[in-house]
Order: sequence, then C-alpha cells, then structure tokens
Amino acid sequence: KTLYFSSKGHPGYGSNDMYVSTRLDDSWTNWSEPLNLGSSINTVGWDAYFSVPANGEYAYFVSYTNSIGKGDVFRQKLPTSAKPAPVVLISGRVLHEKTKQPLRAKIIYENLSDGTIVGEAYSDSITGEFKIILPAGKKYGIGANKNGFFSVSENIDLTKLNEYQEIKKDLLMVPIEVGSVARLNNIFFDLNKSTLTSDSYNELKKLIKVLNTYPNMKIEIGGHTDNVGSETYNLDLSNKRAKSVYDYLISKGVSSSRLTYKGYGKSKLILNGDSEEANQINRRVEFLILQK
Repeated sequence: KTLYFSSKGHPGYGSNDMYVSTRLDDSWTNWSEPLNLGSSINTVGWDAYFSVPANGEYAYFVSYTNSIGKGDVFRQKLPTSAKPAPVVLISGRVLHEKTKQPLRAKIIYENLSDGTIVGEAYSDSITGEFKIILPAGKKYGIGANKNGFFSVSENIDLTKLNEYQEIKKDLLMVPIEVGSVARLNNIFFDLNKSTLTSDSYNELKKLIKVLNTYPNMKIEIGGHTDNVGSETYNLDLSNKRAKSVYDYLISKGVSSSRLTYKGYGKSKLILNGDSEEANQINRRVEFLILQK
C-alpha cells in the first residue's frame, strides 16, 4: 500500500530527497501524489536507502549531512502523515497436531471474503517457525500445506485495525489417518443459526480437495456448541450446523456414502466456563476420519 522512495526528480531540499506515495485502489497504476517527508528527515545533501520496520514508528535511512564520516545510518520518528497503513505481524510455528514436533510446510494466507490468495511463506524446517505481515482492512484465513496432513486453519479479523500489532498463532497439522480429528476453524454461521456464511466456502473447498485426494476416505462431521443455553437447544443447533456442512459437501459432488454427521451439543467442551474465549473455542465444527 505504501511506497517510500528516494528521488531528485521532484522539488526538494537539495540532492536526493525521500518521498512517500500510497496506492489508492487495488491496481498498481493509481497512486497519490508523492509527499516529501520534510526537513526533519531530508537535508540539502543526498538522502536515500529509506527503510521502515513493521510497526511504522521510526524510519532508518542514509544521509551525508551531519554524519561522522561519509554516509551514516540515521533513525527518525515518522510523522503521522508519513506512516504506512497499520499491519499485523503474525508469528508462530507449524506443528504436528499429535506429537507437537515442528514441521516445514507452505503457509498460505488468503482474503476470507473472496478466497484470493494474498501471499505465501514457508516455515523453518528445523524449528517450524514462520513470520508473515498482514495489512489492515480485511479478514484473513491462514493455513499450511503439506502432503499427508490437513491444516487447522486460523482466521484473523483486521477490518477494524488502526495500529500496529503482533500476534502469535501456531498452525497445527493433523495427520491423514484413521482416528484423527481436525477442527474447521474458518467455518462461520450467523448467530444462533445453522446457515453457512459465504466466508466458510474456502475452508470447505479445502476439505473437498482432501476428500478427492483420498477417494476411499470416510468422515464424520461433528457439530459442537458452547456452554450457554439448554442441553436440548445446543444439541439441536449443533446437529443442524453439522448437517449444513454435510449438505454443502454433497452439493459439491461428495458421495453421501462417505459422510455422516452428528451434533454433540455441549457434551465435549474443550474449555470449561462461560468466558468469551472459552465460548469461541467450544463453538466448532470438526471432522473425524473414519476410514482412509
């Protein structure tokens, strides 16, 4: 979104000055008029090699004015008008869901609203660590790809982000084997309803891809609720949500002979209590591999 560059092709204070320009839409051809970063950064001399860390608070650059020798590296606090749009630094590890051993995998992050891939990264082969940066303004899904595994995707809502943040998110890889249970984190329903929202379709397409890769695989789709409400209500709601996923998969060509569904209500809570964190974790749809 934000481009910093050094140039002597625009009016400035001397030799090369540094400027900022911002993309005005999703194309690469529509930019704001370059803004000179001002006399607190630019000098009558040559100023270039401008770099901004993810938090956008300070700029690092090279200048020949007021230097000890020739060109030195300087740090300067950025004015609000010159700061980049806020981003989030996501860091974590890719781990085997059962053994918690680190894995190397391709990490894909996508726009949840339309399924477009925003970028790719790889986790470290020894530590499983990864880092990615996501710009504000959208909802993202993050998952990993590795043969023989299903990635438990994560989602991050940055539509209301207005300042730099750092978030830790580990990505779990569930082995494709009988008895494995994988959580479908990026499946969404309207409040107290069983209708799938459009943001859910990309997650379900990934599950369909796995089912196509393993044509003999059979799974049970399990719906789970939080601890709020009566047992009868939660059992009914979880069953309807599991059936919604079941119906979607059949509508996309998956044979019903490979699928079953069941609502568990609040009988299999992951966390006890009624906190919002516990409720979010307990409300889930999973699939259990019955046959590979």
